Amino acid sequence: MFQPVNWFIGLRYSQSRSRTGFVSFITFFSIAGILLGVASLITVVSVMNGFENELKTRVLGLVPHITVETQLNDESIRQDLLALPEVARVTPLEETEALVQSATGMSGILIQGINPSLEQDSIIASHMIAGNLADLAPSKYQLVIGQALARQLNVTIGDKMRLILPSRTMFTPMGRVPMQRNFTIAGVFNLGSQVDDTVVYLHHSDARKIMRKRSGDEQLLRVYLHDAFDVSLVTPKLQAKWPNLELTTWQQSQGTLFSAVKMEKNMMWLMLGLIVAVAAFNIVSALVMVVNDKQGEISILQTMGMDKSGIIQVFITQGMVNGAWGVVLGTALGLLLTVVLNPMLAVFGINIFGAGYVSQTLPIVLAWQDVGIIVIGAFIMSFIATLYPAYRASQTLPAEVLRNE
Repeated sequence: MFQPVNWFIGLRYSQSRSRTGFVSFITFFSIAGILLGVASLITVVSVMNGFENELKTRVLGLVPHITVETQLNDESIRQDLLALPEVARVTPLEETEALVQSATGMSGILIQGINPSLEQDSIIASHMIAGNLADLAPSKYQLVIGQALARQLNVTIGDKMRLILPSRTMFTPMGRVPMQRNFTIAGVFNLGSQVDDTVVYLHHSDARKIMRKRSGDEQLLRVYLHDAFDVSLVTPKLQAKWPNLELTTWQQSQGTLFSAVKMEKNMMWLMLGLIVAVAAFNIVSALVMVVNDKQGEISILQTMGMDKSGIIQVFITQGMVNGAWGVVLGTALGLLLTVVLNPMLAVFGINIFGAGYVSQTLPIVLAWQDVGIIVIGAFIMSFIATLYPAYRASQTLPAEVLRNE
């Protein structure tokens, strides 16, 4: 197969076994450094993507992407909101702080009044471990609580609990007392998050009754998008259509958390990227030594008519071959580690999260666009690392070198 002479010589140099031991040692470690850097970057970024996706699912699966407060007919607005292509579902919400009391204890919680028929696709409905979210029926005064709260208060399905609203009061012969009522536990969920012991769900109509709300009082609607990060696109549309509506987005309530996660992910990219850069620039040392070792051959090539650009291409080819070995092997190793990481942890019995967690599985999301960025970035770093040694080789003066041969 025909090959340009510059590439042919560069490939021969990269496969040469006549180099000194130290040059071979530096070359090996430059390839090994790129390999380990690329593999580590692919593996760690996949794990960070998994954690970000898990956080997005668990937090943004519960937190409304947009909360709309209105005193208008909420059903008409709900239908208008559902007509937007970015909106997945819209559900009514009543929310207030309260106390919940059992026979053995009391805890401060946040009650949320929901419409169970509209919540069947929610993360709560998919994480029920006892009962069903659909069991919540109007005027039956039932609760769905988290497993952590059920353990804390020593209650289970069918038990009675007293719900107390300190912010809502009523007059009795004993004076003004907080609103309170007995509720029956209809279901238990387990998300494995802080929500399990801080949030209690009841039917929307029951929540309005215990909060003493009338039909003309303000309404809350929770808007869930197909992609929570489209909130910046949807909000201007809502404000343009309903300028008097009060909107609250998840970025206002949870934006700090996701900004911290994004910054941590960017810092991880930076640190591991610098490792790849340091490994790639070991190619500089190896090529400089090769150039010093090949001074006579470079001079002969020049006297035979090869110009400076040809010499540059020879050593760029040699350096890129070394870089390519590191990138290709590193990519293969990184993909393999990403696939077998959880089975390896299980085989060796390594508990990443400590003994307090039931599941020790790392959330891993392999994003091919990230792999592409890593591979292209490593190739670019390898190419940049070859430029100085190749330029130095092109500056060789044949007359001076051959005079001493």
